[in-house]
Amino acid sequence: MADQTPLDQFKQALTSASRALAREAEVEVAWSADSPTSSGKNFRVPLPGRNLPPEQAAEARGFADSFALKLRHHNEASHTRNAPVEPLARAVYDAAEQVRYEALGSNNFSGIAENLDAAIELRVASDPISRAQNPADVPVQTALSLMLREALTGKPVPKRAAAGVDMVRGAIEEKIGGDFEALALSLDDQKAFQSLTLDMLRHLELIKEDESPTSDDEDGEDDQGEDEDQQDENEDESEGADPQTTEMAGEATEGEDSGESETEQTSDEEMSDGQAGDDGEEGMMPVRPNRPWTDIPGDFDYKYFTNRFDEEIEAPELCDTEELERLRAYLDSQLTGLQSIVTKLANRLQRRLMAQQNRSWDFDQEEGLLDAARLARVVTMPGHSLSYKVEQEVEFKDTVVTLLIDNSGSMRGRPISIAAISADILARTLERCGVKTEILGFTTRAWKGGQSREAWLADGKPPHPGRLNDLRHIIYKKADEPWRRARRNLGLMMREGLLKENIDGEALLWAHQRLLGRPEDRRILMVISDGAPVDDSTLSVNTAGYLEQHLRKVIEWIEKSSPVQLAAIGIGHDVTRYYKKSVTIMDVEQLGGTIIEQLAGLFEVER
Repeated sequence: MADQTPLDQFKQALTSASRALAREAEVEVAWSADSPTSSGKNFRVPLPGRNLPPEQAAEARGFADSFALKLRHHNEASHTRNAPVEPLARAVYDAAEQVRYEALGSNNFSGIAENLDAAIELRVASDPISRAQNPADVPVQTALSLMLREALTGKPVPKRAAAGVDMVRGAIEEKIGGDFEALALSLDDQKAFQSLTLDMLRHLELIKEDESPTSDDEDGEDDQGEDEDQQDENEDESEGADPQTTEMAGEATEGEDSGESETEQTSDEEMSDGQAGDDGEEGMMPVRPNRPWTDIPGDFDYKYFTNRFDEEIEAPELCDTEELERLRAYLDSQLTGLQSIVTKLANRLQRRLMAQQNRSWDFDQEEGLLDAARLARVVTMPGHSLSYKVEQEVEFKDTVVTLLIDNSGSMRGRPISIAAISADILARTLERCGVKTEILGFTTRAWKGGQSREAWLADGKPPHPGRLNDLRHIIYKKADEPWRRARRNLGLMMREGLLKENIDGEALLWAHQRLLGRPEDRRILMVISDGAPVDDSTLSVNTAGYLEQHLRKVIEWIEKSSPVQLAAIGIGHDVTRYYKKSVTIMDVEQLGGTIIEQLAGLFEVER
């Protein structure tokens, strides 16, 4: 069309090509200013410049081609069912599968091969392998996937990663022997490729020799017959789905089963105490166990090398008043054109929350106020007594909401603007509804460790030191502080150099502990983040997935045991793999309906 920009035309062509390659007519391609992602048939690829620089266009095509090849050649249900449990082994297993379906496209189409090369160059540029100084710094999954790609397609390792791969190439090749050659012969057979990948993981000693994931063949005959249809249905629905989403679906199911058994046990105990026979609505209300919240579970398997350099600081202490005013003015400029959204959100959310505080009516009463809807019955049946209504108060608990905002480097740019705008709108709206709001942020004081890492180096580099960075927890607005007094503090998120690493698990515990000290009856913790915790200094000297495992355990503990209600808003990334109650927004235009439904839903669940 004449009114289309070159960028619009490129997006249209990219969508058509992706549909053809994936053989899916419903594929949709959208731009992303952050990391590329796919969710089912929705692709988000890097946004190229307006004049479509060739290298940026190739990167966008590369990610779109990768996502389309995944839809066409990858069965997520089968992949997840046979996946190993150990985090590092799972990461290698996932990386090998991505190499497989990308190799199918690269070997058959030279254009796709060039596009994938550009996408891989972009991925490698942000991977720790490009900064590795010694073999311990090299991520095994990245090195092995690049070596496997080299064996399956003949493509050399990208220059930025070549030094890192060379550090570990000899050790890997010594252990795997001819595994790459065997994998090359099984490209078209995902199940055979999975089996050979698991063999390779055993040779690499990432999983035990006798370990074998559960498969359909190993299930009992009764279970197999009973679940066969359901598994087929799930495979159809899961094909092309995001691997992390499917993984979390399995974890959620497991958590539900555990919850059911705990509920049954609790019910049995109540029956023995003679409490289960109580009638009425009070007996049906969910009750959280009353435990001491200062006792952190001992199975978290998490520690820090030192916390001497951590800080909890209020926003005005990080820059002077003049700079805060300037940063707030910049944030206000981001709100230009969004005032209608702000007003609409405030009015709708206030109506939703206030409606739950309004009075309700009991109808068909023998006395009270005359029910106008029953006037016809009063005329036709004057002796009928059930024509009245009685006003009744609805209990609405005193509430406090904490917004915990990820202030990591990956949020730089549009994501942190959306997060700050979200916090600003929510604080204003909830204050109008009589709900107190606290706004907190979390990051680190330095890149790559800071003083904590220096202390570890000075101490002789003891193994498995735990967290190796200096935390910075920021208080933007206290719960009892009015919004007008704290509004300028939110501008601090726009400050260059503030956003560094993110250690989410400890931040959640910090915000959770502050909530437990509040006197309100209902406490809600809402996390605004863009994905997984990342801190290079910690991850380089601890087990793989160290921070992510801790985050998952903290979330599970809060969701299952704490009186605090937990929810999350993902900024440009799907966070459902971590949080049970979560939504994702890609831009501020989605903010209104998303936050209304999320917050109102939390209040309605409690009712």
